[in-house]
Amino acid sequence: MTKPENHKALDDKFDTPDIDALASITPGDDASKDDDSGSPMPGSEAKESKEDEKEDKADVKKKARMEVYDWIQCFVSALICGILIFVFVGRTIGVVGSSMNQTLKNSDRVLMYSLFYTPQAGDIIVFHSPNEARFNNVPLVKRVIAVGGQTIDIDFTVGDVYVDGILLSEPYINMKTTDREHFTGPLTIPEGMIFVMGDNRGRSTDSRHADVGLVDTRYVLGKVVFILIPGDNFGEPRDWGRFGVVK
Repeated sequence: MTKPENHKALDDKFDTPDIDALASITPGDDASKDDDSGSPMPGSEAKESKEDEKEDKADVKKKARMEVYDWIQCFVSALICGILIFVFVGRTIGVVGSSMNQTLKNSDRVLMYSLFYTPQAGDIIVFHSPNEARFNNVPLVKRVIAVGGQTIDIDFTVGDVYVDGILLSEPYINMKTTDREHFTGPLTIPEGMIFVMGDNRGRSTDSRHADVGLVDTRYVLGKVVFILIPGDNFGEPRDWGRFGVVK
């Protein structure tokens, strides 16, 4: 049997539009998908730019903090080193008085070495006197003449000094040792003690005098090694030629 004409017309009417509808919808869907995947969302570039700017600012702040930290670390390290050097190695002191002329003069600023130091004959030392009140609590600066175990004697008639029977060569003195003070010799120095005198023998209160006497090595602060700033020596012009190592 053949379909009636009206049935065929109905089939054509309903079948053909369905195919056309699918064909027209599919290209539309693909185009919308291509548009979504091929171009960025509006405002995304601005957002990324702001994030990059925030990261840059954070990096700058971090670097600034690190620089400040480095400077603080350097300052603290320098301060600690300075304290250690001052306490254990050496420090500067000022010379008061004329008892060490011409080697050291009044108001000289000198460098004193103290780390592992043991007094030796000929050294210029800084020490506390047991009778500090006599010297206004100011440390004294003198030259070591004899150490423990040595015997010292002085011929005050000519000003010669002998240690263990040997005449000392003293090119550093400002005048001969002719003032006896309270000294009686020959004198053997006990271990742990030293005998000191100033280079300006006529103007020095030292181991010849009862106010100083023999010096306990435990009272020694250190050895004078360098003149940093020559003093004015009671109004004299500063002699910068004296800058340098102390002998």
